[in-house]
Amino acid sequence: MNQAKEKLSPDLLLIILGPTASGKTKLAAELAAQIDGEIISADSRQVYRHMDIGTGKDLAEYQHIPYHLINIKNPGERYNVDLFRADFFQAYDYIIGEQKRPILCGGSGSYIQTILQKSPYAQIPKNYDLQQQLIGLSKAELITQIRHIGIPKDFKVDFDNHKRLVRALEILLHLQQHPEISHAQRVIDNYLVFGIHSHLEQRRASITNRLRERLQQGLIEEVESLMEMGVSEADLIYYGLEYKYATLYLQGSLTYPEFFSKLNTEIHRYAKRQMTYFRKMEKDGIQINWL
Repeated sequence: MNQAKEKLSPDLLLIILGPTASGKTKLAAELAAQIDGEIISADSRQVYRHMDIGTGKDLAEYQHIPYHLINIKNPGERYNVDLFRADFFQAYDYIIGEQKRPILCGGSGSYIQTILQKSPYAQIPKNYDLQQQLIGLSKAELITQIRHIGIPKDFKVDFDNHKRLVRALEILLHLQQHPEISHAQRVIDNYLVFGIHSHLEQRRASITNRLRERLQQGLIEEVESLMEMGVSEADLIYYGLEYKYATLYLQGSLTYPEFFSKLNTEIHRYAKRQMTYFRKMEKDGIQINWL
């Protein structure tokens, strides 16, 4: 650790990622304690206040370690990659300014990737009215218009997927109206990524055990409390997983055994999707050192 403190550049971003229930937070907090670090959360739901059990904040594990991007939004609000980018760099610059070491920790792969690699086209806002106009076009018609406009060398188009062709044409039409969009998007160049990868059976057991623990801690009661605060059932369902299925249970749409079984299955599927995205990050050129 002393060598790390002496030899690592002060702006190095350490990243700890992994699927749900893999122990990311505990490892990040222990590392931060050793190297005088502060943690930035890369979790799309931990930004919300009063959503503690369902999002697995595990704030006790931080102990005295400062953390960022947790409890910064109210339930019912929306959060996305663009907002995360702005919040991340504000936190990162603050930590560097305090001469501490930034540690990014979380399981939202798209959030992590967006601060490591430029993706200016992904930042172009969606135009739902235009999408409704384009969705009625055939694949051949979409491709014809796309080729007529011209495809930038660094813009990849999936010619086999109708939905992605619609989005591609939407982006190209936007670029025609806004040619000033450049590649000046800020990214972190100096980083080191560690991924936690447990055996499949161990991960499955951890997920199910943690779900049982969350229910004992009061997951259902947390969702009831959010409803009493005025958070709509539609918003709770939008947040997915624990909040979606607890809401369906409280609505009477699911029995308790159905609720537990469906939620447990969906969390396992979510963990698999997380691992798939991390593999995509590797294919995109981000080296992950698996532990």
